[in-house]
Amino acid sequence: MPRFIYTGCYTSDAIKGMLAKPSDRAAVGRAVVEAAGGTLVDYYATTGPKDFMMIVDIDDAADLLAGIMAAGASGAISNGETIRAFSSAELTDIQIKAKGLASAYKAPGS
Repeated sequence: MPRFIYTGCYTSDAIKGMLAKPSDRAAVGRAVVEAAGGTLVDYYATTGPKDFMMIVDIDDAADLLAGIMAAGASGAISNGETIRAFSSAELTDIQIKAKGLASAYKAPGS
């Protein structure tokens, strides 16, 4: 099943809400991911330019994006980024496929 990494930032209104009523944000993320047909592998609060990261397994990226849009429509999340992640085994298969395709590419001027 394809794996995705989703990162985002909480808006100031979301942070105010967390201070007023602390809650398990992983549970909230899990509910949305599962409603979209996926599995939340893990959730992390993060430092740096993003406030949180979710690792998600889901068959259809469109379903994941629909869940992200539903959460984003609340106004609690900004600066979202969805990244497709590949395991080492998947990367090895990609390299083998690329090796077979390399002869089809002609660089400019060649």
